[in-house]
Amino acid sequence: MTMDAQSAGDSHGRHVSDRSVRLTPAAYADLRYGMFIHYGLYSMLGQGEWVLNRQRIDPAEYRELAAQFTAAYFDVGAICDLAVRAGMRYVVFTTMHHDGFRLYDTQLSDFGSLHAAARRDLTGEIIAAARSRGLRIGLYHSLNNWMDQPDAVAALEDSAACQTFIQRTHQRLAELVRRYRPIDVLWYDGWWPFNADQWQARAMNRMVQAIDPGILFNGRNGLPGDFATPEGHLGAPDPWRPWEACITLNNSWGYHQGDHDWKTPGQVVDMLAAVAADRGNLLLNVGPRGDGSIPQPTVDILEAVGQWLGRCGECIFNTDRFTFGLRQRGDHRGDWCHHGPMTARGHILYVLLRRWPGRELVLAGLQCQVLGAKLLGGQAEGRLRPVQTGQRVVIGGLPEHSPDPVCAVLALECDRPPVMYLGGGMRIPRVDHPPYDPCPSDLAHG
Repeated sequence: MTMDAQSAGDSHGRHVSDRSVRLTPAAYADLRYGMFIHYGLYSMLGQGEWVLNRQRIDPAEYRELAAQFTAAYFDVGAICDLAVRAGMRYVVFTTMHHDGFRLYDTQLSDFGSLHAAARRDLTGEIIAAARSRGLRIGLYHSLNNWMDQPDAVAALEDSAACQTFIQRTHQRLAELVRRYRPIDVLWYDGWWPFNADQWQARAMNRMVQAIDPGILFNGRNGLPGDFATPEGHLGAPDPWRPWEACITLNNSWGYHQGDHDWKTPGQVVDMLAAVAADRGNLLLNVGPRGDGSIPQPTVDILEAVGQWLGRCGECIFNTDRFTFGLRQRGDHRGDWCHHGPMTARGHILYVLLRRWPGRELVLAGLQCQVLGAKLLGGQAEGRLRPVQTGQRVVIGGLPEHSPDPVCAVLALECDRPPVMYLGGGMRIPRVDHPPYDPCPSDLAHG
């Protein structure tokens, strides 16, 4: 793991950001944990961010919502304070979603928050709040736009409309970046229905970089970008490159009044462990209500995870890639860790005990010598004594029940960077062999 001035932090994940130093793609992927904020006119309807499209609302009727969009409880300071308490290191804010409603100061349209009842530049406000708290900032901006005419459908149907549509998209991006630079990340979305050539994506990126040298791009304008963005699932690209999984905290990006299917703090910890083991980021979404207030379950879950990171954050931040010594897809690594996920840093193997084993933990397949063991976060007095026989280690003296309400973490000090390998049989074949299953599998890999 390489640490530098671009991504410095302590073992509990508290992050110190030097705004004068631009992020490299690798340093961005080492931020590890961020807040995605989906907020807009659609939030007032409480049916998700695609409501205009999915319910085929008349555009004129939708525009009338702007007169009621006060954002009265959209408190940028409170939101960024929540991100800090949650242990997050950056925020990504939706400056304009597919509905075309701008949450920033623009001269190109009157359909936005400055011309709505709010009379606020919400993008400028949240950038200032994030910067003052040492959080890195990304700006989400949809390439698509259902409201302005010609729209993408018209652009498909007519070459002159297409030229106008693409030109206006580039103009929006240039205005946005010029107004708020320096920005860490420009987070494209809404690339339908065009590919990179049709979006003139290379020219788009060159234009933005000329305005704000050092800005990073995701890969949603048809080009690979500086990092990959798997949506709704976890999984590093193969071959590995910097990546960021964007995930909802319930099942909705924009606020949905009927969606109460919240992930537990433990499930968020599972996701953090998965990205930490493969050196990626978790961009976890928050969907404020129409008035800008944050649903209380969101606050409760994020604060619980933040408190856990304060106790056990060293197993999440500044980690190395840990693939059990297996590098190819199809390795079914979940079968190796039946007590919970694992991460590593240097010679330390972290076992996140999501399923508490009782007073004794047994691990097999370790191709290293375990020198010592302890529970993180002051969860038990003294150090534990592992007893190792070959590749099997027994750690006794654990409490009968998990000492942590979210997830206890066992840190194993090894004599080398840890490697753990178990095959599908009861011993490892002494010939070349597939690590698990030589046939295509129905198991999902993300």
